[in-house]
Amino acid sequence: MAGTETAARPAAGTIRYWAAAKAAAGTAEEPYRAATLADALAAARQRHAGQPDFARVLLRCSFLVDGSPVGTRDHAEVPLPESGTVEVLPPFAGGSV
Repeated sequence: MAGTETAARPAAGTIRYWAAAKAAAGTAEEPYRAATLADALAAARQRHAGQPDFARVLLRCSFLVDGSPVGTRDHAEVPLPESGTVEVLPPFAGGSV
């Protein structure tokens, strides 16, 4: 049946980390090769397994994919574009310590 091929193909792009996410990752950016945001984040967690704060910080972050907020969407349902950019944004200001 035509048009039934829905398997997402991995795309290559860049993940940019900001503020606490940058500190936890130990880098400002790194490449991804993944079909979805969930896949890219799982690979990043694996790459940074030796940095214990990384996974914890990601739990509090919000994400933009090519400038569009991900919001509450399931990360497995957020496709990543070829040559795209994922911005990893921890909470910036306010709140209690």
